[in-house]
Amino acid sequence: MTRVLHLQEHDVETQYGKLHCTMKGTPKGNRPVILTFHDIGLNHKTCFNSLFNHEDMNEILRHFAVCHVDAPGQQEGATTLSTGYNYPSMDQLSESLTSILKHFGLKSVIGIAVGAGAYVLAKFALDHPSMVEGLVLININACAEGWMDWAANKITGWAQALPDLLITHLFGKEEIHNNHDLIQTFRHHITNEMNQTNLQHFVRSYNSRRDLEIERPVQGGNANVKTLQCPSLLVVGDSSPAVDAVVDCNSKLNPTKTTLLKMADCGGLPQVDQPGKLTEAFKYFIQGMGYMPAASMTRLVRSRTASGSSITSADGNRSRSHTQDGNRNRAHTADNQQRGRSHTDVSMESATNLTIDQTLRPGEVSC
Repeated sequence: MTRVLHLQEHDVETQYGKLHCTMKGTPKGNRPVILTFHDIGLNHKTCFNSLFNHEDMNEILRHFAVCHVDAPGQQEGATTLSTGYNYPSMDQLSESLTSILKHFGLKSVIGIAVGAGAYVLAKFALDHPSMVEGLVLININACAEGWMDWAANKITGWAQALPDLLITHLFGKEEIHNNHDLIQTFRHHITNEMNQTNLQHFVRSYNSRRDLEIERPVQGGNANVKTLQCPSLLVVGDSSPAVDAVVDCNSKLNPTKTTLLKMADCGGLPQVDQPGKLTEAFKYFIQGMGYMPAASMTRLVRSRTASGSSITSADGNRSRSHTQDGNRNRAHTADNQQRGRSHTDVSMESATNLTIDQTLRPGEVSC
């Protein structure tokens, strides 16, 4: 049975304008809220409804409230932004999230984001590590846009070509050629349901992003390198146009805190294409942070390939993050032997579920 969650919509005033937020459920004490941020061409509904309406997500929603954030002017039924409005940069959108946490009285979040939203949440975690307990980043590109791509977006007629450009951003060639119903659904949404003026502002902002300048920590090297401090799950479909960007981002992050999840038979939007698989991976990810120790894992098993160093890092992070919650600490202690492996090593049984590829180094998962 699908649970009916308490839902509130807010226009949150930030230093860079109003952000439309939808809060589902009630935040629970010191427990983080799941915060989402969508990609260009989408809003929180078209980006995340398939995932959060999936039946397997109900168990997670019993434990966590969810705050969906829409970029300025991208929400359903948005009116055209005023002529004098300066659309925020990606960095400014990231900084705006501090106002959202303050508005709702939140101390920390677990982020789930796609594309442009993944960039925004990664930047937020880099700048405010104490406010982010974990990140699930789908199709993240941590690099600045190439100047040729930027120039191409300035050509005459860009507005007319925008739906096609966004389709090629969101989906791979195989999907575009073979899954006509899916592509038509999203093309119709982009063309007819998004405010085109506002959408152009958001796309330009994303295309003007800066390089996140993250760097993988090296043992014995600079201890102050710029990298994500929280557990991170990078997700990409095997036929997604973002594969190279996600793999590159993974190579720059701390391997003891990062998992790269490649989803087989999956296109550009894993949360739409295979929400059940992604939900199962998300449950494991949450457990790796010390939450939901009794969550049902009907398809999930743990790999036995974790290294000793990664075990220490993962357990140390959980201990540091959750010492204030006695209930979770007791659950963590009781379940420690079972879960005392790195969150970077995970598999799901059967050909239709996640399966670890033993040829991959720790920190990579294929499914």
